[in-house]
Amino acid sequence: MVKVLQDIWILNESGIVVFSRVFNPKVNEQLFGALMTALNSFATELAKGGLSNFELSSIRFTIYKDKGYLFVANSGKKVKEKRVQEELKIIAEKFFNKYSTILESWDSDVNVFANFNEDIEDSLEDTLKKFQKAFW
Repeated sequence: MVKVLQDIWILNESGIVVFSRVFNPKVNEQLFGALMTALNSFATELAKGGLSNFELSSIRFTIYKDKGYLFVANSGKKVKEKRVQEELKIIAEKFFNKYSTILESWDSDVNVFANFNEDIEDSLEDTLKKFQKAFW
């Protein structure tokens, strides 16, 4: 199976990043979460459904919305958006299956989601493997 996602962020409706897996962080994750929430709110005002993706140079950010959460991932532009959306949907299902009882009474402690990495490693590119692909 080809791994299509490079980085991922899961945000609640308030813009709090409850989980992220980012290889090369360039921006504070909570600032990123606030920006994504603001962009989505702005896009929702302009067009029904809001923002589904946007591109910056060679990277595409794709957004999948489910149950008040935003699942944001980046991928190369060559990866089809539909494939990324399908992968984000699978990740959302895993997230809600694993944490549904915690989310009902969640106290804003993002540490409870820290081990979600293990559940989604099949979806995410590994930096070492990416490096090897480029040079081997």
